[in-house]
Amino acid sequence: MKWLIASDIHGSSSCCQQLLKRFEVEKAERLLLLGDLLYHGARNALPEDYETIRTTELLNSLKDVTLAVRGNCDSEVDQMVLEFPIMQDFTALVEGGCLVMATHGHLYDEHSRLPLQGVDVLLSGHTHVPVCHDFGNLVAMNPGSVSIPKGGSRHSYMTLENGLYIWKDLNGDEYRRFEMKPRHN
Repeated sequence: MKWLIASDIHGSSSCCQQLLKRFEVEKAERLLLLGDLLYHGARNALPEDYETIRTTELLNSLKDVTLAVRGNCDSEVDQMVLEFPIMQDFTALVEGGCLVMATHGHLYDEHSRLPLQGVDVLLSGHTHVPVCHDFGNLVAMNPGSVSIPKGGSRHSYMTLENGLYIWKDLNGDEYRRFEMKPRHN
């Protein structure tokens, strides 16, 4: 199964539209959103084309294939307009023989005690900076931000298929990859 993984859309309808175009071009089967979907947050400038209603419509168009977690800027009001669950602090999936925990990153990160045992991969957003840190027993990855990249990074997302994580910008240009091998027998 091919996943498209993204974080920190922050209500930018143009960036969301580009992301959904990439979903289509990538032929992804599932969309994993790591929080901060509609609101831009008090510490961020308004993103380009800040249109929460349009962003909601775009995201709802993929409600049947979307898995999402709550970011620090997501609220119950956002859940009222989004037609897929967004209020869980983390979710887990098994991909390529690895236990993957997905969270936004404001409650759990690679330095936190995780609420799940045996996690191989921690996916999070929040910092708006794409990373891949292999700590030996845990690999922490961040796709960066769709709409408000920080630290000189690009507007970006990731794909995951057969244990291969690929970071791409919203033009589809690849700039990083990491192959995750199963760590448990």
